[in-house]
This record gives sequence, C-alpha cells and structure tokens, in this order.
Amino acid sequence: MKRIIISLIALCAVCMVYAQEITVQAPSSVYVGDNFTVRFVVNEQAKDFRGPSFKGFSLRSGPNTSSSTSMSFSNGQMSRSVSTTFSYTLMADMEGSFTVDAASCTADGKKISSKPFTIKVEKLSASQRQQRQQQQQQQRQAYDPWGQQQSQQPTQIDEKTLFARASVSKSNPYQGEQVIITYKIYTQVPISQFAIDKLPGNRGFWAEDLSEGSKIKQYEETIGDRRYQVAEIRKGALFAQESGKLTIEPLNLNVLAMVRQQRKRSGSIWDLFDDPFFSAQQAVERPLSTAPVTVNVRPLPAAPEGFTGGVGRFDISGGLNLATVKANEAVSYRVNISGTGNLMLIAAPEPQFPNVFEAYDPQIDDKIKRGENGISGSRSYEWILIPRSQGKYTIPRLKFVFFDPSTGQYVTKYVEQQVLEVEKGDARAMTHVAGKDDVRLLNKDINYIHPVGRLLPVRNEQHAGWLFWAAAAAVVLLTVAALVFGRRHRIAEQDVAGMRRKRATRMARKRLKRASSFLGSNDTQHFYEEIYRAIWGCLSDKYSIELSRLNRETVTECLNSKQVAAEQQERIMKVLQDVDIARFAPGDAHAQMQSVYDEAFDMIAEL
Repeated sequence: MKRIIISLIALCAVCMVYAQEITVQAPSSVYVGDNFTVRFVVNEQAKDFRGPSFKGFSLRSGPNTSSSTSMSFSNGQMSRSVSTTFSYTLMADMEGSFTVDAASCTADGKKISSKPFTIKVEKLSASQRQQRQQQQQQQRQAYDPWGQQQSQQPTQIDEKTLFARASVSKSNPYQGEQVIITYKIYTQVPISQFAIDKLPGNRGFWAEDLSEGSKIKQYEETIGDRRYQVAEIRKGALFAQESGKLTIEPLNLNVLAMVRQQRKRSGSIWDLFDDPFFSAQQAVERPLSTAPVTVNVRPLPAAPEGFTGGVGRFDISGGLNLATVKANEAVSYRVNISGTGNLMLIAAPEPQFPNVFEAYDPQIDDKIKRGENGISGSRSYEWILIPRSQGKYTIPRLKFVFFDPSTGQYVTKYVEQQVLEVEKGDARAMTHVAGKDDVRLLNKDINYIHPVGRLLPVRNEQHAGWLFWAAAAAVVLLTVAALVFGRRHRIAEQDVAGMRRKRATRMARKRLKRASSFLGSNDTQHFYEEIYRAIWGCLSDKYSIELSRLNRETVTECLNSKQVAAEQQERIMKVLQDVDIARFAPGDAHAQMQSVYDEAFDMIAEL
C-alpha cells in the first residue's frame, strides 16, 4: 500500500509539472508615461488566444505571437517541449492601480486561463523626471556619440483626422419600414486593427445584423477639403416598432492607428535624411464613438381588413398541391410570401376551409436572406388538410394586405380560389395527425357495421369434462415436485464440500479438454499448465484441500485421512512425478505429451 501511495504521489507531481497553464510576465509597478511589455507564456502549442482589455493603459502593439521549441536528452531518451508567447507593448497613461483581466486560449484541446494581476502606476516627481531624462540622454550619447540619432515625437491625431460616423438610409420612415444603418470609420492615417467595444441598444427597433460573414467595404470619400479612407465596419437593418422620435444609441469602438513620428532637427548632417520614408511608425490606440442618430418614425394609416403587419414590397402565390383526392386522405394548401421588407414580422394569413376539412396548424418555412441591401427572401405557410367526406369543395380566394412605404398606400393581393374534388374513399382509413386537439362534427362520424358470416352458437357446459380435471391434477403434481426439488437444491447448496466434490470431475474434464487442444503442437508450456490445473484442481475439489496448501505432503496426509487405498495413492503420486519428468525430459515431445494426457485422464476418472 505504501508503494502504491508513493507511486500515485509521483504521478500527480508529474501531471502537475506538465499541466497546461498560462504564465504572466509583467512588472508590478511602472511610472506614468513608461512603455513596458506584458507577456503571456503558454507551455504548449496554443491557439484561439483572447487577451484582456488593458483598461488604464494605451496599447502600442500586440498581441505579438512567438513560439519556441527545446529538446533535451536524458538517459538516452529525448524529451521535447514547446512554448507559445503572446506579448503586448503598453504605455501607462495615468496614476493609479489597475487590474488586468485574465487571458484565455486553447492548448492541447483544453481551454485554459491566466490569473488576473494588478499593475501599480506611480507619478514621477520633478526630480525623478529630470534624473530619468539625464539618464536617457547619457544612454543616447553613449550609443550615438556623433549625435545622428534624433529625438522623435508622434504626430497628434485630432477628431478631424480619425473619427466614426453612423448613417441611416432614411431619417423619416414609416413604422415597420426597413431602415439600413451603416457604421463607418473615416481616417487619414493607417489603421492596423479595430474592435467594437459596445453595441448600441436600439430601443423601439427590431434589429437584424447584415454584416455577419461579409468583408469590410473600403473606399475613398471627400468631406469639405479633406479626403478620407472609409471603412464600413458594420451594417444592420432596423424596423421601428412604434411611431415618434426614436434615438439610435452610439456605437463605441477602439482603433489602433499607425502614426508616423516626426523628427526634431538637431542641426547635424542627419537632417538631410528628414524624409517620411525614414520615419518610424508608432501604434496609437484611439477610442471612437458614433454620434446618436434620431429617426422620426411616421405612423401607418388606418389599416384595412386583412392586414397582417407586412411593410415593404411583396408578392403572394400558392394553392393546393392536388386537384383530386380521396376522402380521409391528406392534401396540402401552401401560401408563399416573397419580397423585401419585414418578412419575419408578418403574421400567418387565415384561409377559410370548408367545415368537412380537418385543418392543422401551418408549418412555416423561411428562406430569408440578409445582404447589403437589407432583408429579402420568402416565407411559406403550409396547411395539412384532410377531407372527411366526398364531394366538390371550394376554398375561397385568400386576401393578403401589406403597406408599401414607397407609395404610402396599402396593397392587396390574392391567392385565387381553389376547387378540390373529393372522391369516395375507405371509410375505415381515418387519417390522424398527432397534435390535433379539437374535435369537429363530421357528416359521417361512425363507421358502418360490416356484415360477417354465420355466427356460431356458444355452448353452455353445465359440467367440466375430464380434460379439465387432468390439467388441474398435472398443475398440482408439478407444484409439489417443484417444492421438493427446490428444497433439496437449497440443502445441497449449503453443503459446500459436497458441491465441490460433485463438480470436481466436471471441472477436471473441462481442463483436460483445454489441454487436449495443445496436443500435436509445440506449445508444451500451456499443455502442462492445463494438465497441472486439471490434476491439482480435481484433488482440491475432491478432498476439500485449499489450493494454497496443495503439495505432495498435504495430498498424502489427506489421502491417508480419507482412507484411500495405497495402490491408488501410488498411481496419483506416479502421475504427478511423470508430469514433472516429461516437462524437461528429452526425446519425442509429442509422444510424451500424449502419454501424460492419458495417465491424467485415467487418474481423474478413478477419483
């Protein structure tokens, strides 16, 4: 037990050493204005890395990914380890203590996370700032004795150089009309990346995202005397659910802009190379936010009968899939609404079916596309109908009313009336669809009674025959026999020694049968193992000797106590001796195996 516990402890220690984890390498304190690096190191090949937000710091660059592989040899075996590092370059903006959230990634198929940590940002005093400037100047002079290195300052980014804007396709739509909103970034500096920090909460609108899976559209646009590079970062469709003035909330995002640094002229020969080509670029994080957009939503005019909420431009089609059907068989009635607008908000139409039709709730099939121009596609409704009686029935034309915002009027379109001829069917074949709760009164709600052949009279026996009494007697005898044999079986099970003696020969014969399968082969080892098991197992079961005590002495003592004849004892000992000799004796192995098998078989039969 001690060895097992020690082994388990060692195994846990090894597992802890090789467990995947994220190690954080970051300074515990920095000064305002300092640039520093934070590294997240994973002791495995990592992917799907998600870094923290670094609130309170400016992101200079990152995440920058690197990986390393190391190999070592120990006792002639090679071990290999892989590590992945994700690094960020940050700048401390303000004084305070800031907590950096956990980073996460996937390593070896498992998701792991780092622990949050805190960085304290301190403010330099005037003397400390002067001392640090002197140290930096001395380091520059030691590295650049001729003064060719020039101090650099980043170009300032103002609100006219980089900003975000939201625009809508229509500022005074009707209630329910589709409005396309586009979010754009306008910039005059290169942008390496952007991230949406907060999506707008569009209260009073039904919103659909149109930019999922699409590429960012880029082009140039001139505003005043400035020319901008424009990137459409997000597009959506809005459907006003109420009238009046509604406000679209701002979209907040962070942008990482690459700013070219300006050189300070030092009066040296290196000023000749004061060209933008030789200027370095610096990553500057800039938070952006769009201005709120106000939309004046007009109410819809008074709606006519049959209006189901559709606002847009639509077409309608449909009808029955069959013109003729048998009674109690199913037929479908399908209506398809297609076009551009609020398809997902249209309520199901209500066709009028004859009373003899059993109609079920419609199945809805949407084929709606979300593209650059908004929501379009189709929505289908399909009813399953079961006519219960024959005849010719008419489904009145179906009216579909929607509002067209381009004309400011309601439009009515129809699915023409449908005629269904129902032929006589099998009255017994009543089609049933699960889920139908209501019950309707049909013309024929009871099947007719089918006539059958000649009915046989039922005999009324006053007295039971001899077959009945014979069966009753057999049941009684079988019950008594079962009780007797059951009692004997329970008594026999309690006699463990007797049960072992009874099964001794049976088990020995099974082992001999397994040994016989090795006769004629070169597998002598398994053959003699089965012979040993057959002989020793039979002796153990026959004379109630524990297998752990089986040897020649205990067998002899047991045979004497059981008053086994001396001749039989000699034969038993001779067979055991012959088995030992045959295992290692030279000569014809197959002949020896057959001889040993025959002797063992005869001995077990005598026992």
